[in-house]
Amino acid sequence: MKAAGLPSLDWYDVLWELERADGSGLRQFELQPRLLLAQYNVSRLLARMEKAELVECADCKEDGRARVVSLTKAGRAMRKRMWVVYGRAIESHFSTSLADGELHVLAEILGKLGD
Repeated sequence: MKAAGLPSLDWYDVLWELERADGSGLRQFELQPRLLLAQYNVSRLLARMEKAELVECADCKEDGRARVVSLTKAGRAMRKRMWVVYGRAIESHFSTSLADGELHVLAEILGKLGD
C-alpha cells in the first residue's frame, strides 16, 4: 500500500466494514470488534480518517453517548483504489501456492466465514 501511495491496511479494514454496513453506518462500539485493533487505536484511526474526509462521525440519535461512523463518497472511492493493490498482492501470494481450483474453494470458504 505504501509503495502505491495509499493508506495502510487498517484503513482498508475500516472502509470495508463501513461499506458492508450498506450506508447505514456503524456505531464505534459495533465497528471495533470487527477490526483487529484495540478500542483506543480505533478512536485515533477514525479521527485521522475523518480528517482525510473518508468517513463521517456523527452523534447517534438513539444514544447520545455513541457516535455513528459512515463512509463518505471519497471513502468508497479510496476503498476501491486500495482493493486494486490489495487484491493483486493477495493473488500473487496465493497463486504461487494454490491451483486455480483451490483458489476458488478458498474464496468460497472465506466468503462463508465473512458472512
